[in-house]
Amino acid sequence: MGKPLSRKKVLGKFDVPGDWNIVWGELKRARGRPGKIMPLFQIIAEKVPFEALSEVAKLLKSRDVDAEGVYLVHDSMGYARYGGRGQIFSRLAAHKKTYRGQLAYFSFYIIPNKIHEREIETIILRAAGPHLVFNKRKVRQGIAVGNISDYEAGAYFIERQKKRGRAKGSRRRRPKKARN
Repeated sequence: MGKPLSRKKVLGKFDVPGDWNIVWGELKRARGRPGKIMPLFQIIAEKVPFEALSEVAKLLKSRDVDAEGVYLVHDSMGYARYGGRGQIFSRLAAHKKTYRGQLAYFSFYIIPNKIHEREIETIILRAAGPHLVFNKRKVRQGIAVGNISDYEAGAYFIERQKKRGRAKGSRRRRPKKARN
């Protein structure tokens, strides 16, 4: 087992109804880890109960954090059922209202470099795939390929494409004409 990437420093907690303690804090660089690596995410929240939604929103507002990013909503079993990007707390509240009784938790990721937000949303939605029953835009069921154009320009890509036309070696036979 290697060295840990980071250690948690708890800065506070929320009092919310239910069975969960909700804490917040900062990830600190562990000893022996390089200090020059820029993190991809500014804020990470994973599978937080919806009862804490307003408290989390207040915390970010008090710290002057732009609450725009990528989010997921989960059912009571923890499966992601919807995902997207945008204004996190208004979108989460809207999904909770629309799918009342079906959603229990939320996750979100605030990305300081907004240029990558769309690509991160795409990869998260594709990874969650068949579980995302409430949205279908970037999700593919089964082994169907996604649209590679959902990612930003400038990258190289490798994708599989369905062969078109007749299968090799098969010849289409024309029916014989009937003789009179």
